Amino acid sequence: MTKTPKASGKTTAAKAAEPVSAPAERGVIDAIVDPLTSALKRAGLRRAQKSAGETTSAAPAAPTSPKPASTGAGKPGLAISPLAVPFPNIPPIAGVEIATGRAGFYKHEREDLLLMRFAEGTSAAGVFTRHGVGSAPVDWCKRQLAASGGADVRALVVNAGCANSFTGKPGADAVRRVATAVGKRFDCRQRDVMMASTGVIGVILDDSKITARLPEVEARLTADAWAQAGRAIMTTDTFPKGAYATAMIDGHEVKIAGIAKGSGMIAPDMATMLAFVATDAAIAPAALQTLVSLYTRTTFNCVTVDGDRSTNDTLLLFATGQSGAPKISRPGDKRLADFREKLEGVLLDLALQLVRDGEGATKFVKITVNGAESPASARKIARTIAESPLVKTAFAGEDANWGRIVMAVGRADEPVVRERISVKFGDLYAARDGLISPEYDEAKMSAYVKNQEFEVSVDVGVGKGSATVWTCDLTKQYVAINGDYRS
Repeated sequence: MTKTPKASGKTTAAKAAEPVSAPAERGVIDAIVDPLTSALKRAGLRRAQKSAGETTSAAPAAPTSPKPASTGAGKPGLAISPLAVPFPNIPPIAGVEIATGRAGFYKHEREDLLLMRFAEGTSAAGVFTRHGVGSAPVDWCKRQLAASGGADVRALVVNAGCANSFTGKPGADAVRRVATAVGKRFDCRQRDVMMASTGVIGVILDDSKITARLPEVEARLTADAWAQAGRAIMTTDTFPKGAYATAMIDGHEVKIAGIAKGSGMIAPDMATMLAFVATDAAIAPAALQTLVSLYTRTTFNCVTVDGDRSTNDTLLLFATGQSGAPKISRPGDKRLADFREKLEGVLLDLALQLVRDGEGATKFVKITVNGAESPASARKIARTIAESPLVKTAFAGEDANWGRIVMAVGRADEPVVRERISVKFGDLYAARDGLISPEYDEAKMSAYVKNQEFEVSVDVGVGKGSATVWTCDLTKQYVAINGDYRS
């Protein structure tokens, strides 16, 4: 979670985020999105929903998985989210080494520094925030990926506790010094080092805290430290977030693994707060960029916690080429079919975990809008519902207040036919054809929203457009966490 110091004012409103080299790749994306994305989105969403244990009926939901034990990371005193899922078993990814350490950006004892080293020839691609303020590490990554074309990226450095955003030239200089120091140790160029930060906005990164720790952190580099990496990048997160899958490319098994962090200030229009995914597949940088840009649309772009976008949103995807699979240069290559599906599944898994760890969250809610003029219209209506404070507080109070949902639908400023609008909680109709449903049952509706996980679906009666957004409730704990963020 990236937050602003008390002395600073509100930041400029965020715009939709866009990947590096977006104009160049947009034609390729459009060429494959229709035949490819619709099928893969359905498969990915079904898989993620199944693994997340989403409840679709009026029956009370059973516990989906054991709750993870305390991690010792993140902000002290925060209880682990009741919606948490365990960190998966992630094996080593060929060509990736990981180490964590403590740079001291927090007063309490915790690791807050992540270092990754990649094999020579690793391809990289990224999608970043287009927030009006942005941050020094985001600027750095965008500039270096543009310069190198995403070829031969060798390292990633991530710190928690300081966002290094709204810090001007001093913040940019700090990023450069860290990249220089890492480049010297790894015998690579500055531009081959990616950077990311999360924490308080308006504080210049003390790069000496990182460079002083580099020798000891480098000495701990290992192929098997994904769980430690997930913990090191936490801020107000209550559990580390990871995902893993295997795929086949031309008869060769490849691995895909990723970590993410984010709990509040989550309404990405690109990716998330921070997410880092690596594969041992051999994929050319341009194809990798197309894939990561494409699948943010159906994953990270479909979740929201509180409607606030971050200055530091970063999603980086690395392909080491160490699996033995043939190198793929075209994103639409038939040999990538299984890989594309599994990559989308990993990204969606990470995105849904952000919602499960929403600050103070007690409810995990899937909101689907059907019958809209277009998918874009459906998505806007769904996000309006998902980000409405009145709707979210009703969820927190276990109140199936469908009137608030109708209110949110109307203020989305998208085409709707009032006389055809319907609202359902799970399989239970609250409203149908513009009126309260004849079969409306307050007792059943109230029982349903007592589940930790439930669904709301709306039909606006205009066309065939549909979209799904995942969100959480808004509780008193959200206010407490954010009112006490810097202390």
